[in-house]
Amino acid sequence: MNGILRVLALVPLLVGAAWLAPVRAAEVPYLSGRVVDDAEILSPATREALAGEMKAHEEATGNQIAVLTVPTLGGEGIEEYAARVFAAWKLGRKGVDNGVLVVIVPQDRKMRIEVGYGLEGTLTDVASSRIIRDRMTPRFRTGDYDGGTNDGVRAVIAQLEGRAAAAAPPPAIGAGSPRASFVIATPDMPWPMRLLLGAFVFGIIGLFTFIGIMTPGVGWFLYVFLIPFWAMFPLVIIGMHATVVVFILYVVGYPVAKVLLARTEWYRKAAQDLKTKGRATIGGFTMTSGGGSSGSWSSGSGGGGFSGGGGSSGGGGASGSW
Repeated sequence: MNGILRVLALVPLLVGAAWLAPVRAAEVPYLSGRVVDDAEILSPATREALAGEMKAHEEATGNQIAVLTVPTLGGEGIEEYAARVFAAWKLGRKGVDNGVLVVIVPQDRKMRIEVGYGLEGTLTDVASSRIIRDRMTPRFRTGDYDGGTNDGVRAVIAQLEGRAAAAAPPPAIGAGSPRASFVIATPDMPWPMRLLLGAFVFGIIGLFTFIGIMTPGVGWFLYVFLIPFWAMFPLVIIGMHATVVVFILYVVGYPVAKVLLARTEWYRKAAQDLKTKGRATIGGFTMTSGGGSSGSWSSGSGGGGFSGGGGSSGGGGASGSW
């Protein structure tokens, strides 16, 4: 029984460690100017030009625009981070809320345009998304941060000043190249939906992982079968970096747990019972084999189901990745 408890403890640790590892809130830098280039991806000339254009726009309209680049968010969602920066920097006039924040995170390959409530009717979510998709993303994919940031800020200013036609996208960069078709974008979703989807995805593949570890014979087939699921499904929930951690934990942890389990007396007895009797009972669960090489789990308890819901998030703007 002690052997069973040790193995059962390994399964939640594999997933739990991956969820906890990347959680480290990024710091909100000091507002030193209209352009805060903590990631050091913009040239001095670009920083100066952007600051001048945003200053001129503020003097003409009262709208405050700021650009922030940070190397990485350490696993924090860009929506939550942008909201924290916006609140700390207090962009826009009090009671008017006419501020705009452009956040660029090169290592995470993410960006966001966060819009104050007072400007949501002019710089809509759709317009922000279009600026990110058409003006910023194509240049960022080629490593042209100066050009992408310039184009993005100018498109934002044009939209706020009623010159939306000026924000029309330039000719596509690298159009038709095979590289663009292999870009995987992480969908943006509020954290409640991310949590529910994570419970569903990790619940399903976690269950099959548990069965594979506990079942003699078929366990190694499931190990190989589940590799692509652990490599791809978590991407939409926890992002690329955390998925790499989860995948490594699975690839290493599964065989380790399997080997440790195979040394226990009850596991050897279960394997022998499957060969000789075609079934084995472990802790209330019954394993049956159809032909000695496959197995299934059944229980005397009644059936159950899984239900999930959705969530919503406030705040205007749009996010993107490249």
